[in-house]
Amino acid sequence: MTREALDLKISGVVQGVGFRPFVYREAKKRDITGWVLNDVEGVKVHAEGETLPLDRFVLALSEEAPSAAQISEIEIAEVPVQGFDAFEIRFSDAAEQGETTLVSPDLATCDACVEELFDPNNRRYHYPFINCTNCGPRFTIMRKLPYDRPETSMAQFTMCPACKEEYSDPADRRFHAQPDACFECGPEIGWIESGCADGLSPEVISWAKNVEESDEIFHRAAKLIAEGGIVAVKGLGGYHLVCDAANEAALATLRQRKHRPGKAFAVMVASVEEARALCGVNDAEARQLTSSARPIVLLRKRSDATFAKGLADNLPELGVMLPTTPVQHLLLHECGGMLVMTSGNIHDEPIVIDEETAFSQLAGVADAFLVNNREIVGRYDDSVIRILNGGAAGDIVQFIRRARGYAPLPIPAPCPEGTSEELLAVGPEQKSTLTYARAGKAFVSQHVGDLESAAVFDAWSETRRRYASLLHFEPKRIVCDYHPEYLSTKWALSQNLPITRAQHHHAHILSVMGENNLEGPVCGFAFDGTGYGLDGTIWGGEVLLSNLQAYERFVNFAYIPLPGGAAAIKDPARIAYGALWSFDLLEHEQAKKFVSECVPNAEVFEQMIEKGLNTPETSSVGRIFDAASALLGVCTHPCYEGEAAILLEAAAHKAQAEAAGLPVEDERYRIGFIKNTATENSTAADTSVLLMDVAPVFAAMLDDMQASVPTPVIAARFHSAFVEAIVNVAELVRATYGIEVMALAGGVFMNRYLMERTLARLQERGFTVALNKELPPNDASISYGQAVLGLQAQHEE
Repeated sequence: MTREALDLKISGVVQGVGFRPFVYREAKKRDITGWVLNDVEGVKVHAEGETLPLDRFVLALSEEAPSAAQISEIEIAEVPVQGFDAFEIRFSDAAEQGETTLVSPDLATCDACVEELFDPNNRRYHYPFINCTNCGPRFTIMRKLPYDRPETSMAQFTMCPACKEEYSDPADRRFHAQPDACFECGPEIGWIESGCADGLSPEVISWAKNVEESDEIFHRAAKLIAEGGIVAVKGLGGYHLVCDAANEAALATLRQRKHRPGKAFAVMVASVEEARALCGVNDAEARQLTSSARPIVLLRKRSDATFAKGLADNLPELGVMLPTTPVQHLLLHECGGMLVMTSGNIHDEPIVIDEETAFSQLAGVADAFLVNNREIVGRYDDSVIRILNGGAAGDIVQFIRRARGYAPLPIPAPCPEGTSEELLAVGPEQKSTLTYARAGKAFVSQHVGDLESAAVFDAWSETRRRYASLLHFEPKRIVCDYHPEYLSTKWALSQNLPITRAQHHHAHILSVMGENNLEGPVCGFAFDGTGYGLDGTIWGGEVLLSNLQAYERFVNFAYIPLPGGAAAIKDPARIAYGALWSFDLLEHEQAKKFVSECVPNAEVFEQMIEKGLNTPETSSVGRIFDAASALLGVCTHPCYEGEAAILLEAAAHKAQAEAAGLPVEDERYRIGFIKNTATENSTAADTSVLLMDVAPVFAAMLDDMQASVPTPVIAARFHSAFVEAIVNVAELVRATYGIEVMALAGGVFMNRYLMERTLARLQERGFTVALNKELPPNDASISYGQAVLGLQAQHEE
């Protein structure tokens, strides 16, 4: 029979996922000769064989690839037969350069490895770094591409003969598994207690050289946790702080030491069944809990479950995750029950990734450290998601934080034909990410944090450099926000590259358009806490008519004053006072009571507002929610960003239970429309035609408070007012412009109560609703939206 030859170039997520061993096995099955190797563009294959086996081989590569692989393209070329007599895996060709391959995120420990981990007859019994081609670290250990062991933080660990034999055996699950290791040759865990007489330093760590010593460390950790202690545990992308989730004293200690008085903790349990004992878990949530990404999933608490005080007080949801790594499996197995698993950092600092920083920053928080001697190359927080009831759209995954398990996988981005330049979008100040984009692919970084902190800005800079190096990016353009004080904007302007600026809320809408491949026009609702408005005010309650290049501000919420500016965000009673002043409601008897009890400096604030002293104006829906929360007494002194609005939502969820026959919707709670008189002197796209007026809603709230209507009922009515306002604006836009697509973006839409009801009402009216699908709706999506605009700007020039 005549033999033929093909050269294949396979792009996508094909490195670090067992793809080369898979290709090898498929070739051997069909008597195909040649070779496979990793290169910077993905995987290359030279295959020689008879026609039918070759056809079936190519088909198998796309249809039977490992579950963690994601093939984006297979290029096939017929080439001369070279006469290979065997098929082999070749060492990667690092000399060639080109567009990057897609880097795999870290993958949760697979079922086969977990089975071996707890098999006393397996040589990796209780080995804390067990992995195979289907699981384990990837992005967090990778220094550069191609993904080979010498280019990872596993380079220092030379394989023992047994591991090398597995690594070289095509029939083995660890065939060419780059992090392959065991007790004989791999990374080790270590233990050191904060009260160590010799001080905290790597030199005095007790390292586990075998299974007995390793088991002893886990036993000591579990004993300390059972006694109410806190252990800092080194993970894949950073440290976690761990304690007993049922121990109220331990929770109180962790909060006091970490300076985290109110924000909920996430927990780790061993199985979906254990999660169901705490929360409702539907099929979609179970799939996410057990996926290879293993995110934290926000689940609705069961009413018959008991939760320790200080875990997630006053909230309807609990963040739950299953073990991701062998260390977590072993620790949970030794401890039993449920563990708090929270980021190992001090307040507003990035997650700690090395021992020196851990010892200096966490010694006052943790009683002991469970460390290891494998370097973390990439900082990586846990991802957080929830499943929304999308009505006709089915279950919808909403990202709260996108990091481990997802980044750095690219997201498609609309790219005009002929656009080839690489660009960098530097993102916002809060919930910061950055995005590198080219040729219709946007590589959005993992969550970095709030750039006001010098340490977080350093982490942002480190992330920017790492992505550029790892993915071979040399941007020719930078996209940034208009805000002149954002550190990301200042950095962008310091670079000698062409600049494109994106308005904050337009970037929000563009992120939804980009993810849903929409050219527009769409009607975008961008509701969040803050964003720089081109009229010099603080935006955050915007309805924008948008395409991929530009926008028109159609409607926005009427401005309210923020006495004290940024200080008001941490003191929502000030915002409530400013709203009542603006709505001319301060003479209401209930308003007088609120001011006397909660606004001791009311006279000062009145002077500030009237004289315009340090009192910016805002259209922010986030700030309106803060004001309502303070007015109702739900939250007047938030401990963390967003707490006032989060607790207001939590109150609304209780409305049905406490309504006592009262309706949870009320026509008095109606957001009206008023003409924007500013349009008489302006034709700018940033000046809206109409303003949304929430004064009637606040008047109704005061009346209901005076009538002793339960707070949850008032909170539910408040939320319903915003749902109906969105629907009314959507109907107005459809009637005026014929636009049927409504895009919902911004951090306010992380409110489940608001989002699910808005989705249902818009669907009832026949609208198409577009949401962020792979990114959070908060500012973490801004850099991607900026990149979408930047790709259009390149084309226009």
